[in-house]
Amino acid sequence: MAEKGNTENISSDDAVPGRMEHVLCQPCSSKGKQTEADVFCSVCDEFQCMDCSTIHKTYAFMKNHKIVNAKEFKTKPVSLDMKGLDQCDIHHNGIEFFCEDENQLCCSTCAIVDHRKCHSVVEIKMIAGKPVSMRSEIKIKLQDIREKAELVVENTKSLTEQLDQDVNGISLKTETLEKLTKKQSDSEKHVADATKSLETIDNVHQNGTPLQQFILEQRMKKQVDELGRNVDKECQNLETVTVSFTFDEILRLPSLPISYYVPGELTLKYSTLEDVKPIAPVDPILKLTQISSIDLKQSGDDVEEPLLSGLDFLPDGRLLTVDNKNKKCLIYNDKLEKVGSYQLSYNPLSVVAVSEEEVAITNGGQYKIDFLHVSKYNEITCNRTCKVKLKYGSVCMKDERHLVVGAIDNTRPVGIVSLSGEEKDFNISFLNKNYPVGTSSCTYIRSSNKVVITDRNEHTVYIYDTATNTSVVVKDYQIKEPRGLAVGPSDCILICSMKTNAIVQISQTGRILSSYKLDMKSPRSVCVSKDESVLAVTNCYSGKTMLKTFKISY
Repeated sequence: MAEKGNTENISSDDAVPGRMEHVLCQPCSSKGKQTEADVFCSVCDEFQCMDCSTIHKTYAFMKNHKIVNAKEFKTKPVSLDMKGLDQCDIHHNGIEFFCEDENQLCCSTCAIVDHRKCHSVVEIKMIAGKPVSMRSEIKIKLQDIREKAELVVENTKSLTEQLDQDVNGISLKTETLEKLTKKQSDSEKHVADATKSLETIDNVHQNGTPLQQFILEQRMKKQVDELGRNVDKECQNLETVTVSFTFDEILRLPSLPISYYVPGELTLKYSTLEDVKPIAPVDPILKLTQISSIDLKQSGDDVEEPLLSGLDFLPDGRLLTVDNKNKKCLIYNDKLEKVGSYQLSYNPLSVVAVSEEEVAITNGGQYKIDFLHVSKYNEITCNRTCKVKLKYGSVCMKDERHLVVGAIDNTRPVGIVSLSGEEKDFNISFLNKNYPVGTSSCTYIRSSNKVVITDRNEHTVYIYDTATNTSVVVKDYQIKEPRGLAVGPSDCILICSMKTNAIVQISQTGRILSSYKLDMKSPRSVCVSKDESVLAVTNCYSGKTMLKTFKISY
């Protein structure tokens, strides 16, 4: 809703036919001057004359402010009651700032105490007027969540009714009915929450200020992700339900094909009704629990601060890394203690375990791939070198005899190299685009023959299906400057999002499953152990490079 501006800014006292109503410039009024307003700025939230309005041309951050003619805008919006959403959860102050490094809303205390070391903490008023908005994306997610929750409600109702009908006269185990009732109740609440959130979004975007709209969008991102995860959990195991009946005495079941008494325990399995829309299987959402963490410091014969540009686990669980700055191949044990080292003659980019005792290393400066032998005693020697026609960066295994490699500065960004050095292309229509060093990485999903590529500059992930020559393009506010990536449990894709300092989990179809915030800046390389139980990640943040391992669970 909107109401008249303050009475001190209206020169006419009453509505009289033929009399023009003049709104006064608020900055001038604060100086004791009475000047008629020419425009209204919705970001500054005030009427201004032309002279006062020229400040919008002086400062760059004010150029995106929305200004309208004062005569066409005789009313100004009243600040909407955000019901605490615009208050800091910790300090209970008004939210005024946004940390772009950590993607967090801040009050003035947060900005000073918790984000003083961050590089980009901006006043929300400076960016709230920008045209980019997540509203439509958030609404689509909420509508999808509501539809899923409604399907769960419909499904549980149908199952309960069918079970009551099929086992009429027999006392059901209350535990089974209680589970169905709880699932229905939880899903009905999810429907209500999604509906309420959609109404809140529409209300704030119709009646709220740009600052309030920005705060709501940031708040809603986390709420929608959490709500989506809860609904996905409810969607699991809906295809069938098993009910057990235990009889204390012999029971006659005349409807069965036998006419005798059936003693003991009878288990009946009921399938979902055919008229209920089936719900697609839900990809498991991973949980990461930190195991070990070390700071990577310059030491010994290091020329510079370490930069681990590539990681991979050996089959026995040892972690293999390459240090780009100091030209080394390194081995770490499960406690992240350095147990092996080998000096290279070039700056390595990536590494992959080819077998139990052999690894392959790429570099962006030379046309070759080195194959090193790694003994169980952590001794490293050079086995052989394969000359290639292109320069390669990222590398992973395609099968037991071939590598998948990311090409540097080539219109065919991903290729295949055999262990003997023979090169060939994928039968994929890639985008006609070159990727310089550090702007893209690739991986390969063996089970579905899919190639995944990150585009750091475009904040995009591409998933190419080699069988159908089709692709999925993934862009999301949770993926900013994607760098390294790896295939995780259930063939999900784990991506280093450098700008949001997170590991983002997506499905093979490109659906965002989760985003795990890391206690490190600019994560760049990630790998998963062969038994899919451990994840390792490192970063490229000057002065604070780290290496961490996490336990993977569901």
